[in-house]
Amino acid sequence: MSIQEYFGSMVFDDRVMKANLPAGIYKSLHRTIERGTKLDPGVADAVASAMKDWAVSKGATHYTHWFQPLTGVTAEKHDSFISPSPDGGVIMEFSGKELIKGEPDASSFPSGGLRATFEARGYTAWDPTSYAFIKGKTLCIPTAFCSYGGEALDKKTPLLRSMEALNKQAMRILKLFGNKDARCVRTCVGPEQEYFLITREMYDKRPDLRFTGRTLFGKKPPKGQEMDDHYFGVIKPRVAAYMEELNEELWKLGILAKTEHNEVAPAQHELAPIYSTTNVATDHNQLTMEIMQKVAAKHGLVCLLHEKPFDGVNGSGKHNNWSISTDTGVNLLSPGETPYENAQFLLFLCAVIKAVDDYQDLLRITVATAGNDHRLGANEAPPAVVSMFLGDELSAVLEAIETGAPYMGAEKTQMKLGVDVLPKFNRDTTDRNRTSPFAFTGNKFEFRMLGSSNSIACCNIMLNAAVAESLKIYADRLEGAEDFETALHEMIRKTIKDHKNIIFNGNGYDEAWIKEATEKRGLLNYRTTADCMPHLLDDKNVNMLTAHKVYSRAELESRCEIMLENYVKTVTIEANTMVSMARRQIAPAVEGYTLKLMDAVSKKRALDIGLDSGYETGLLKELSALTSEIARRTDLLEEAVGALSGTVEEQSCGVRDLVLARMEELREVCDRAESITAKEFWPYPSYGDILFSVK
Repeated sequence: MSIQEYFGSMVFDDRVMKANLPAGIYKSLHRTIERGTKLDPGVADAVASAMKDWAVSKGATHYTHWFQPLTGVTAEKHDSFISPSPDGGVIMEFSGKELIKGEPDASSFPSGGLRATFEARGYTAWDPTSYAFIKGKTLCIPTAFCSYGGEALDKKTPLLRSMEALNKQAMRILKLFGNKDARCVRTCVGPEQEYFLITREMYDKRPDLRFTGRTLFGKKPPKGQEMDDHYFGVIKPRVAAYMEELNEELWKLGILAKTEHNEVAPAQHELAPIYSTTNVATDHNQLTMEIMQKVAAKHGLVCLLHEKPFDGVNGSGKHNNWSISTDTGVNLLSPGETPYENAQFLLFLCAVIKAVDDYQDLLRITVATAGNDHRLGANEAPPAVVSMFLGDELSAVLEAIETGAPYMGAEKTQMKLGVDVLPKFNRDTTDRNRTSPFAFTGNKFEFRMLGSSNSIACCNIMLNAAVAESLKIYADRLEGAEDFETALHEMIRKTIKDHKNIIFNGNGYDEAWIKEATEKRGLLNYRTTADCMPHLLDDKNVNMLTAHKVYSRAELESRCEIMLENYVKTVTIEANTMVSMARRQIAPAVEGYTLKLMDAVSKKRALDIGLDSGYETGLLKELSALTSEIARRTDLLEEAVGALSGTVEEQSCGVRDLVLARMEELREVCDRAESITAKEFWPYPSYGDILFSVK
């Protein structure tokens, strides 16, 4: 079977709907999907019947409302299609009511105080803009998830709200420019997904990987990523086989997996899809992470999605490539050949610049997790300071507008490679900046701060809402302007002047930049989740998000509570795992090696073959001291965890200020012990064993 034949074969997509639904029903549903209009309740029964018949023909026996609670992963409860028939058999049924609404038990999902403990009921509601699909023998229906009182308990609902908010304000702007063709504006996303692949054998021998997703101990191997020989290198056969099956499974689900390659660190790889509408891209990315792990298991591998699974080598991120387009196919962030004269582009560009500057704290909050805190600011990830890269051409355009100076245009430079047979082409007018958290890359922005396990819903909710706020301010002013052209020019110029501090085209890794950003430009530098998360409830953020009906205040308070609680729980689990590993295996291993070495020295003396050398004496002293120090630091870490108390915000500060420091102190001494303990005594596979285990 060709790719064209099986691509989307497990998706109830537009092709299937058009072939299986009555023309009127299809037209109504298609209008909802394409334009975001209200769903006609009358179409539900017909859609449910066709969906069930199609799913059963594909071998499905059950259906589920597939949703994204505030756990960071997806959830599903399976119900069979069967209903009893009068003759004692069964019939296959699925009604419009079952399609539209489900009623799962919400009692064990995080709510952050949105419901009382005894209030268990929650609802799932069909999202018709995201296609249903079959996974295994189950028809999965993408849905929103809310409490009995109607508050959002998921990530899809606020995302859809933010898309509506941006659409509303963007359409106001387009009308001012005389656009009568566009009927809606959507944001589109293409998330690049980084990950590690290691063997199941290595994974099973590391309690830290099994319990936390990252290694809590481990000294750097003699060779890591120093030679840059893994990046874009030849893909190993076992990894290639994994990637081949992964592509097939993703393509069956209509997920446009496009690019695959080795990343910088040993055992690290990347997958990138083609762009999709934001809510669909979010669903697809959640599915991608799930399928990556399932396919890995079939190949005797484990897919690690933690942001920093190995200390000292690159961690894994997820680059969120974001753009704005009309339903007529116009990319509103495309500069065209003459960006200086493209007023519509410049206004939308300024809306993004203003949004990122005004709400840099919200963007930082959306990527705040215990895992990503280890990655941000390291040499493979942007710093925790949010800034924007625009490149030379657009920076020159904005400077000319601000100062009123003439813009001469970007000079086209032909690349001269010195070999006649190589093709000639013009160099781009701007380079890429891989150190920037928020970089313009031609006709889109790449937000590079996300961690590899993050849901992309969170950053896109805030980005959509913040840009909607900028566009609202612009539309309010321009709609009442006496002279549209003059008001437009002044608004663009004022935005550039007021928000140019957020634009930085240099090296984001430079220590001097962090100092300049915080001390001279007044940009925010929230290093940890505990630092940034409480700012979600700052008045300016609450006012903006509630005004656009993306969140209610109660929903924001719940999310702040949930994220801080998750941070505390994550680090507490890591700390407890370290205590167990150090006390039960590492310290005994060092002690065991010490005793063997002492025995060897005693035998030498007994046989009168020479006193022990200075090397042996020194090694014994260091091993003995390390054993005592491991025990002492283990006790201190356990005490730090036990001392956590108070509100969840107070506990998060305790984690940040004390627990993490004690974890680092224990790791330091254990890693030193690993470096001088004989391999046969060390209880865990080393970094070298793990990172180079896949052949």
